Amino acid sequence: MEAKVKAVCLSKEKGTTKREIDKGELIANYGLKGDAHAGKWHRQLSLLDNSSIDKMRGQGFELKFGDFAENITTEGIENLFKLPVGQKIRINDEILLEITQIGKKCHHDCEIMQTIGDCVMPREGVFARVIKGGIIKPGDKIELLNN
Repeated sequence: MEAKVKAVCLSKEKGTTKREIDKGELIANYGLKGDAHAGKWHRQLSLLDNSSIDKMRGQGFELKFGDFAENITTEGIENLFKLPVGQKIRINDEILLEITQIGKKCHHDCEIMQTIGDCVMPREGVFARVIKGGIIKPGDKIELLNN
């Protein structure tokens, strides 16, 4: 299966689920325009593969893209969380990302943790910085570059 962007999501506040958008603008050294987590730091974007969300759906939870506060839901990268820090990702032959962190400690007031009692993001989510920006939308091709 070819890897692709399944959904693009943003939120105006930290600690909340994100809402799905038709397309977004990724800004170099900043992140997703309009998103609460964007800024000049190492966790500009969060990514989570749909296979990770499906694990939670398999436990009987009804979930939408963005419920784990991921900016980009990927499809076709089943072991996204096993990619090394420093891995470069190209989207749609234009956008360039670099993985900066695998997982994170979930904060206590996380909306998904309060709602269902578990969150896959700390275990299987990854964070990245934007090296080269551009417009991102569902269906865009994702390519893992050789480091």
